Amino acid sequence: MSLGEVMLRFDPGEERITGARNFRVWEGGGEYNVARGLRRCFQKRTSIVTALVDNPVGRMLEDLMLQGGVDLSHLRWVEYDGIGREARNGIYFLERGFGLRGAMGMMDRGHTPISQLKVGQVDWDAIFGEEGVRWFHTGGVMCALSADAPDVALEAMAAAKKSGAIVSYDCNYRPSLWKNSGGRQGASDVNRKLAPLVDVMFGHEGDLAAVLCDTSHAAPWHSYESYGAMAAKVCDEFKNIRVIATTTRRPKTANRNDWAAFGYAGGQVYKSIRFDDLEVFDRVGGGDSFAAGFIYGLMEEKGMQWALDCGVAHGALAMTTAGDSSMATLDEVERLMAGGSAGVQR
Repeated sequence: MSLGEVMLRFDPGEERITGARNFRVWEGGGEYNVARGLRRCFQKRTSIVTALVDNPVGRMLEDLMLQGGVDLSHLRWVEYDGIGREARNGIYFLERGFGLRGAMGMMDRGHTPISQLKVGQVDWDAIFGEEGVRWFHTGGVMCALSADAPDVALEAMAAAKKSGAIVSYDCNYRPSLWKNSGGRQGASDVNRKLAPLVDVMFGHEGDLAAVLCDTSHAAPWHSYESYGAMAAKVCDEFKNIRVIATTTRRPKTANRNDWAAFGYAGGQVYKSIRFDDLEVFDRVGGGDSFAAGFIYGLMEEKGMQWALDCGVAHGALAMTTAGDSSMATLDEVERLMAGGSAGVQR
């Protein structure tokens, strides 16, 4: 079960946004992407708590999500007022970038229905007590949407913990979302409030240290040892956190990245398989796909190393196709984990 916003992504393909006259559309959202990846690639039953305005754009998003296979029984519909003054569906535009021109995203997500969700509007006890949810996932993107969003996340996480479900949280710092809400320090304050309820913590490289430990230290970890020291510090302060998983990315150009991950559990640091000079078609959603593969590995009790490698392989494959979401299969993920080549499969 995920909690988060789902937006309509406009993709200009090889064009710049300002010059494009045609766009492909996809559904996307940090927490949703994890649920979709678990469903489509790993065949897990997943659901999402989100909200949409009931108009043609909302129904297009619903149709895209239905194609993704995520259960929508907890999708909340909000009445459309005719112009979107009260609530509107979020959209965003993304240029993929090429070579020395990096990817660029432009959000248009104010006054969305999920940002207006308040404590008490979702029956979390029924969801976790009656539907057999084993794992709950949300993150910093959801919590940045409004002043009420962190309390909604806290309410959901508390109910999940009470039921015995695992709680995972992705720090996922977005400067644009926190710009008017305290910036990095505002995100840190919220994440520290939620951290006591987290079992599995995700963070893109540099974010975890900045959000949880010291907001002045946002530099990436350059060594196995420095990562282990940081993770140990986090787990020492928040003893409930059992696992930390962090992607590491070294962009050489927009289309060539070094890609790997670290993990930490039980006082031990794990290093994933590494992809140097990974050719990237569309980098958005790589971290979410990593989280989906990692969660799958833990849910299937395959161990930290396997889960970490699975996440990295799944994230790598997700970045070879357009859109936020993974289009990979479990066979493809396992073949890549085993060192398989990009040769034609016949």
